[in-house]
Amino acid sequence: MNIEARQYGGHIRFHTETVGPGETRGMMPVQEGILNPFGTVHAGALIWFADVCATRLALQGVEPHGGMSGFPLSINMTAQLLQNVTSGTLMARSSFVRRGRTIQTVRTEVKSDTGLLLLDLTSSHVASRQRQH
Repeated sequence: MNIEARQYGGHIRFHTETVGPGETRGMMPVQEGILNPFGTVHAGALIWFADVCATRLALQGVEPHGGMSGFPLSINMTAQLLQNVTSGTLMARSSFVRRGRTIQTVRTEVKSDTGLLLLDLTSSHVASRQRQH
């Protein structure tokens, strides 16, 4: 049996900022390392970008570090991939749907720089607990 092996590589680069207690924004240039074989943004890159923005919102300004207790782990994501682009800059906006004591639900929209809605992601986050040794 002849199985063809393929190697994949790429990089992703973007910026996020918390602009208030209820909103995080992000910007990501469309770059070669995030394009799929059709030349459009890979769905995984869109979701990664949105997830990081949502997590930054859930962190509420706390700087994450390895092993920290209370890191807002994503426990559920619902992604609607609506459109795609081949160039430009992607803009994300995350806001709370609900801020419960144990679970936070965040909605993140990713749009093109021309205003096309590309991704609508709703994610739920629960605070991690540090392991007892």
